[in-house]
Amino acid sequence: MADTNVEDLEFSVNEDLVPSIASKAPSTTSIDFGGLLNPPLLLQDDPSECGGQLWPGGMILAKYLLRCKTADLQEKTIVELGAGSGLVGLALSLLDVQISSIHLTDLPPILPLLEHNIGLNPSRTPTLAHVLEWGCSVPKAIPQNPEILLAADCVYFEPAFPLLLQTMQALIGSETACYFCFKKRRRADMNFIKMAKKIFEVKDIQDDPDMTIWSREGIHLCVVNGGSVVKHL
Repeated sequence: MADTNVEDLEFSVNEDLVPSIASKAPSTTSIDFGGLLNPPLLLQDDPSECGGQLWPGGMILAKYLLRCKTADLQEKTIVELGAGSGLVGLALSLLDVQISSIHLTDLPPILPLLEHNIGLNPSRTPTLAHVLEWGCSVPKAIPQNPEILLAADCVYFEPAFPLLLQTMQALIGSETACYFCFKKRRRADMNFIKMAKKIFEVKDIQDDPDMTIWSREGIHLCVVNGGSVVKHL
């Protein structure tokens, strides 16, 4: 199995942010986010699955959290939606921070990849993989109203927008901070944010040192809160 290295955010944040792996065999990637993780994160990809590949939103969200939000993760329960290979959640699991637990969720075909990558990255933080289909009931094994909810590169298929929002409503409580990152690839993608703002409080993140880089490339990074503004679809 080949090993590759992903360079950090020192260049244009487009599809070249990560290796083009669609036609390659599975490989293991080492990512240290510019020295923020030591030892680095190890991830096996799955080119046969869209969710098994690395995408820009996950890289940007993970680096932002590692650099700017480490203290906010202390003693928190974290759930990641559409975790794919586990990039964001597993990066946080390697921090020298006492996190209560991390729960990586995705569709059934992705579960073996998530479990494999959890095994590649031993952590003192309990880290589990779960099946969670958007729009369906949240399994009891997944914490309800976690303090931290993560979603990277989950905006790509417009018919799924209401399902994703329904799942976010089920998980976001009054004390939940949902960190959300995606790349706008088509005009319809912005409809998701319009829909989300009718349900949640949505704020653009302004304190990322790399914001001037990724904002030019159609990347959106925001924090979604419930509070008293949560409404039903």
